[in-house]
Amino acid sequence: MKKENNAAGNDKPELRIYTDGACLKNPGPGGYGAVLLYGDKVKEIAKGFPDTTNNRMELLAVISALETLNYPCSVNVFTDSQYIAKAINQGWLAKWQRNGWKTSTKTDVKNKDLWQKMIPLLKTHSVKFNWVKGHSGDYYNERCDDLARDAALEIAAEYGTS
Repeated sequence: MKKENNAAGNDKPELRIYTDGACLKNPGPGGYGAVLLYGDKVKEIAKGFPDTTNNRMELLAVISALETLNYPCSVNVFTDSQYIAKAINQGWLAKWQRNGWKTSTKTDVKNKDLWQKMIPLLKTHSVKFNWVKGHSGDYYNERCDDLARDAALEIAAEYGTS
C-alpha cells in the first residue's frame, strides 16, 4: 500500500476491512477471515485454531487485519459481530478499562488478552466500526465467512476434530 493524499486531503490511506470469525463448535475448532480493500487492491487473510471460541475468532480477525497495516491508516471496519461493534461504538471497551477489566455486572471481561492487544492498534489507526448483518448478501462479509469457515475446517481436519 502506497501513501497518497486521500479525499480528505490528509496522507492517511483510507481503506475498508471486512472481518468474520467462525467456530465449528463453540468452543472448538475455529477460524477467522478478513478482506482488506484499498483502492482496487484486495488482500485476504485467514487462519484456523484447533480450540477457540467464535468471539475470539471475531476479535482476531480485526486484530490480524489491523496488524497487516504498515503505517497509520484511516480504516472502516465492517463486522457482523455485535460483540465487537457494541464494545467499541457504545463505549464498553473504555468502561471495562476504567473498571479494572470488569463488566457492569462485576464479572471479568472475556477475551481481555485480545482486547488489550487491540487497544494500541486502535490508537495507531483511525478506526470506525460498522455493524453489518451476517448472511445478508453483503459480498465481502460473505467472503470473510467463507475464509473463516474454511480455515476452521482445515484446522479441524489437521487436528482430527470437528
